[in-house]
Amino acid sequence: MRVLVTGATGQLGRDTAERFAASGHEVVAAGRRELDVAHRDQVLGIVGSVSPDVVVNCAAFTAVDACEAEVDRAYQVNALAVRHVAEAARRFGAHLCHVSTDYVFAGDKGGPYHEWDQPDPQSVYGATKLAGEQEAGEEATVVRTSWLCGRHGSNMVTTVLRLASEDGSMRFVDDQRGSPSFTADVAAVIERLCTDRRPGLYHVTNQGEASWYEFARDIMAAAGHDPDRVAPITTADLQPPRAAARPANSVLENRALALAGLDRPPDYRAPLSRLVADLLG
Repeated sequence: MRVLVTGATGQLGRDTAERFAASGHEVVAAGRRELDVAHRDQVLGIVGSVSPDVVVNCAAFTAVDACEAEVDRAYQVNALAVRHVAEAARRFGAHLCHVSTDYVFAGDKGGPYHEWDQPDPQSVYGATKLAGEQEAGEEATVVRTSWLCGRHGSNMVTTVLRLASEDGSMRFVDDQRGSPSFTADVAAVIERLCTDRRPGLYHVTNQGEASWYEFARDIMAAAGHDPDRVAPITTADLQPPRAAARPANSVLENRALALAGLDRPPDYRAPLSRLVADLLG
């Protein structure tokens, strides 16, 4: 296939482009410099010239706290831009895969969220990403993922490894739980869903769950550091306070993948060990 990946300079975009290329597909990787998805004419022009079989939209405004202040920009990039990409995909006969987030949920459920749970975003970021899901359309593949980490860019793993190289203790919240997910594993599922041109909503995360505090301890242990350097705090203790509300529980059950008989990404601890070894090697 010929695959156009938007947001291709981000950590998931880069690994998604690499995954398709490694499988022998022709890949056009477009970062914001090559394609600003907020501009309809650009989107139509590039999709028309590339004529892809699949468009994977990884482009997003992901600065969660900044979205609270830059509401128009958040809607423009996370919602209206998806309308442009979906229009272009329909016009030129491409299958669209759009990437979304755990922030579409309120975070007050007692267990993991599955694909048929009702969204209730509590932040501008979550609201705009939910709007983007709606703009993608019924024929698109929508992939919700969470707590992404990978070889490229800044993420929880790179942050903890940086702090581990410095003196002193670290504090991470213990009252937010989620599904740590690794870009290489998510990209592999995206490739499968796009190859099959499967429409609909899929939660795609690594299996297992943790709080940020527990995840930080796992990272420390994987790197050979003392996990006891990590101390738990509550979200209310964060200084300065965060502008955007975070879901207390954003664990995503991969129910649609399981029911469809598709492989789910493995438990997060194995890819965590591989990523830490890669980053430290």
